[in-house]
Amino acid sequence: MIDLPKDKQLILFDGICNFCNKSILMIIKHDTENKFIFASLQSDIGKEIIANLAIDTLKIDSIILYKPGIAYYIKSTAAIKIMNQFNGLWIISYLLWIFPEVIRNVVYDFIAKNRYKWFGKKAQCMIPTKEIRAKFLS
Repeated sequence: MIDLPKDKQLILFDGICNFCNKSILMIIKHDTENKFIFASLQSDIGKEIIANLAIDTLKIDSIILYKPGIAYYIKSTAAIKIMNQFNGLWIISYLLWIFPEVIRNVVYDFIAKNRYKWFGKKAQCMIPTKEIRAKFLS
């Protein structure tokens, strides 16, 4: 298993999805406490972590929040747990917990299923700029 920093949370994301890439850039912008690191699901590191966690990427192919040594979260739960860590108006994201996970995931799956059609996709994974490269596992 890859030795991941215990003080960071890893976000595994779909590296060819335009919506996912924009979301990652938004997370980086709001991650003022430097809590997150990132890897695409398509990367060798991403594939190794997914294999070690025994996650079926035929069922989960868009976002995974992994807290090394603690737990991992998928779909809407991962997204909400990420949003809950930001300040300001992001406090509103706590309201999403009132909806049962099954309902949240129906909405999440609908968006995930249509993300390429609505937002497009890249031929290859995003290449991070020099400014943010340290946040990405390679």
